[in-house]
Amino acid sequence: MLLGTLDLLVRNPSLFLRVFPVLVATVGAALLVSITVHEFSHALLALGLGDRTAQRMGRLSLNPLRHLDPWGTLLLFLVGFGWGKPVPVNPNSLRGGLRGMAIVAAAGPVANGVGALLLALPIRAGVVGWQPPFAVDLLGGAESFVAGLLATTIFLNLLLAIFNLLPFFPLDGAKVVLGLLPRNLSAKVARWEAYGPALLLVLITVDMVTRLGILRTLLGPVVNYAGELIVGHGMF
Repeated sequence: MLLGTLDLLVRNPSLFLRVFPVLVATVGAALLVSITVHEFSHALLALGLGDRTAQRMGRLSLNPLRHLDPWGTLLLFLVGFGWGKPVPVNPNSLRGGLRGMAIVAAAGPVANGVGALLLALPIRAGVVGWQPPFAVDLLGGAESFVAGLLATTIFLNLLLAIFNLLPFFPLDGAKVVLGLLPRNLSAKVARWEAYGPALLLVLITVDMVTRLGILRTLLGPVVNYAGELIVGHGMF
């Protein structure tokens, strides 16, 4: 995301100095909302299913600082793909075992989807005009800023929801899959969990350096379709 503005620094430094601080503030605010909603929902569902681990560790909180993962947040800022700090959950304390774990894992993406839907209501109602994500300029006035902030937050909520549903460790989608598989097959798949973070980071890095667009190809059409459904506009 923010890396995409660096060419503007070369082409038009004065415009870059006007746009970049506003973009950083907008993306930062949108990230705080999206990540906090996501991780808080994991902790809340875990508590509802009987596990107090996240509550004891202070993760049942709407304080964004409790949920930010340094690498995940940095990657979200720079390239648009990332994650929050994983919420600690003890599957043995959850009602339903692996099924309960699947519900807790799905809670974050579902919360982001619901959040995007709620934020889209003012746009659908015509109270706020539509503006593409990240197209924020303070010189456009307060209405333009609010429209851009809403669109950016909707986009990041949709992106977090869909990205985290990919069936790769350590993403939520892998834990949902584990909860749906038969126990013997689930145990075999779970052996890959320890390698997941490194493999995912390598994939994101290779994608970013080579500009292959693997993740964009996977996620872009789904995010666009979700945007069309809830806002009436594509996200890209």
